[in-house]
Amino acid sequence: MTRALRLFRPSHQHSEFSATVLLMSAVMLSRVIGYVREAYIAYAFGAGANTDAYVAAFTLPDWLNYIVAGGTASITFVSIYTRFLAEKREHDAQKTFSIIITVMTTVLLIGVGCAELFTTPIESWMFHGFNAGQLQLCVFLTRILLPAQIFFYVGGVVSAVLLSHRLFLFPAFGPLIYNVFIILGGVVLGRQFGIASLAYGALAGSIIGPFLVNAIGAVRIGTGYRPSFDLKNAAFREWVRLSVPLMLGVSLVTADDWILRYFASNGVGDIARLNYAKRLFAVPIAVLGQATGQASLPFFARLFGEKRMQDFSANVSASVYRISALSFLVAGLMMAGALPVIDLVYRRGRFSFLDSQSTALYFFWFSLSLAFWAAQALYSRAFYAAGDTLTPMIAATVITVASLPVYSALFHRLSMVGLVIASDLGIVANTLGLAILLHRRKLVPVSEMHWGELGKAALTAAVAGYLSNRVSRVVPINGRRMSDMLALALLTLTWAAAVAAGLWLLRSDLPRDLRRRKETARPRVAERQAEELSAGIEP
Repeated sequence: MTRALRLFRPSHQHSEFSATVLLMSAVMLSRVIGYVREAYIAYAFGAGANTDAYVAAFTLPDWLNYIVAGGTASITFVSIYTRFLAEKREHDAQKTFSIIITVMTTVLLIGVGCAELFTTPIESWMFHGFNAGQLQLCVFLTRILLPAQIFFYVGGVVSAVLLSHRLFLFPAFGPLIYNVFIILGGVVLGRQFGIASLAYGALAGSIIGPFLVNAIGAVRIGTGYRPSFDLKNAAFREWVRLSVPLMLGVSLVTADDWILRYFASNGVGDIARLNYAKRLFAVPIAVLGQATGQASLPFFARLFGEKRMQDFSANVSASVYRISALSFLVAGLMMAGALPVIDLVYRRGRFSFLDSQSTALYFFWFSLSLAFWAAQALYSRAFYAAGDTLTPMIAATVITVASLPVYSALFHRLSMVGLVIASDLGIVANTLGLAILLHRRKLVPVSEMHWGELGKAALTAAVAGYLSNRVSRVVPINGRRMSDMLALALLTLTWAAAVAAGLWLLRSDLPRDLRRRKETARPRVAERQAEELSAGIEP
């Protein structure tokens, strides 16, 4: 118990395993709060025109943050700052931190000002299917949300400092607080401001969560800030060189939401239903892919920086294998239980059973690509740890541009389901492209992947999902809560039994490999703590 509680000490320096556990726990908790947020929005506002406008209002702020900031805080800055710490160049690390904060805050202030001025024409083009009332509401909400990007960015840079020091607690709980404030905004201000209350809550949450919480953590470890525009600083120029590809490139990981909203703007409620399905699908993505990738980056960077190339490639391959295999199994459960899960999560208030059926269909198809969403998060961070942001972003941009005709063709042929299938195909192409490029650069050879074990997991997942779905049909799902819960219980038990039997019959090494990850993490922690103690560093 004492060892477990130690993980939640703000000053505790984590191993890769403990960081992954902490971030997975925090992300899971954050996604639970996120579920409450989405369930509240569905209850209070349903899946109508106003909800479409609210969801669409995040597009321009997200786009601005992506273009101006990209992954420059959590990706490129982590690599540089971690290298400085490893080389005992604390002063250079602090100076680079101050320059980046000063320069990028100024750039974002200018960007937010321009976006505020030109919101109407930009969103008239983005959401050509909105009527005049929807467009006016979307513009109003967007202008509330735009300033939040400044706090997200500064908080992201400060979070990168904490991650470089292997302090994961404060960065882990920033998103949770952000979601809580969106809910509070709706509950407290909903009657007075309507759906705009959610935007006000999001703005307040960006200040208190991602920004203030991480700033408190940085102060605790003595991180200082002095305004500086030293553009000639060598580390700053290196950061710019690494960051420009992330700013100019467009990854389908981010652009997927923008593309979906663009095509879905013609149908009332379509953006909202797609968003509800994607947000619930984002829960396992965040837990399996995002948390693991975020925790792994500093460790990948350390291995690469120490020129331990064999350990680097083996670590990346093993992480991708474990996460992908788990994702296959979880996807089988998600696809089998799409309708009862969506109905239990969202159907209340203004969100009807018909809305549940449409949303469940999108959720089913999204779930098919779970393993690829999780794997690409690790593959991309392998590139970033190696100091190469140009190659993955060129590849991602090419794939994104090439995917646009696919989105258009499948949308016109299969309507909203076609959009989801196009999303799946795009992320599969993105993941395979990264894997091939890592192999060609001899960073992560494809031969190191546990292909046989992945095949066993995929086969087990397919059989378990099929059996679960057939068993759950014993209970007709007709819009009653009891039916949803009974069907979900039956299919979950069937899935668990089928997965256990399948892995045993196929003699899969996955259970043993998952246990081995935990066991091998312990000696590394002990070894690292011994090194730190000998150097006079408090663990």
